[in-house]
Amino acid sequence: MEPISHFYYSHRLKLQFWDWGRQGKPTLVLIHGGLDHARSWDWVARSLREHFHVYALDLRGHGNSAGAPGALYSVAEHVLDLSALLDVIGGFPVTLIGHSLGGIVTMIYSGVYPDRVRKAITIEGLGFPPNHKIHKAPSERLRGWIEAIRKAEQREPRGYKTLDEAVNRMKEANPHLSDEVARHLTLHGANRQAGGSLVWKFDNYARIFPPFGHDLDDLKETMGRISCPVLIFWGNQSWAPGPEQDGRTGTLQNYKLIRVEGAGHWVHHDQLDLFLRETRRFLLDEPLP
Repeated sequence: MEPISHFYYSHRLKLQFWDWGRQGKPTLVLIHGGLDHARSWDWVARSLREHFHVYALDLRGHGNSAGAPGALYSVAEHVLDLSALLDVIGGFPVTLIGHSLGGIVTMIYSGVYPDRVRKAITIEGLGFPPNHKIHKAPSERLRGWIEAIRKAEQREPRGYKTLDEAVNRMKEANPHLSDEVARHLTLHGANRQAGGSLVWKFDNYARIFPPFGHDLDDLKETMGRISCPVLIFWGNQSWAPGPEQDGRTGTLQNYKLIRVEGAGHWVHHDQLDLFLRETRRFLLDEPLP
């Protein structure tokens, strides 16, 4: 089946979300990662709509949602947009599942509005580790951001002559992807230009990390307010360092971490069956086999 496309407004932006249906069932919202799009959740949505009314949104500057010229593409802005969507669709308390940037948005929303979230799942989305460059001195961060923006102003989005060329680039970013999944992600993640070449839908300015808004103490305080159970997935072959060793899970009250062999940063693509099995077990309180 195909989901139904809807739009809503947040912060004066027209944003897209997809409705997978199953009226009357509990609300579940899927939140993609940076430079991704909502249709990357299709396999997950098809499985979970048996038990939930499933929605997936395109973050601002991604997929079919409007870009935000002059905005920072900060976590705070994405949480604002999620808040607006949830007020539109209702069904509190909701269940949230997010990947990477979407996982951070999931966790922040769950800490800001703990009474509105029933359960939360994050796939490699707990903020940047303490040794990341985003935690440099404020003056260094601001200078780096300014220079990155000025450089982006002179850059044209890269075009791909054929679909196969774009699919190959998708597989370079995640070598674990099958040909089928890579093609699907590319078809829904790229637009045709007038000359026929393909360009990615995401706004190139969404690549640039905002200079502020990633303070570790702020993040820990907010996540410490999460009252619902949290499930964390982490790929053993991911480039992202594990979150327990550096203390990012330190203030979470009730969480479980699952390390996944044979998976990189995109656990829900790389080990879909395992992800769905553990997700259903967590969300539906299914007993161990």
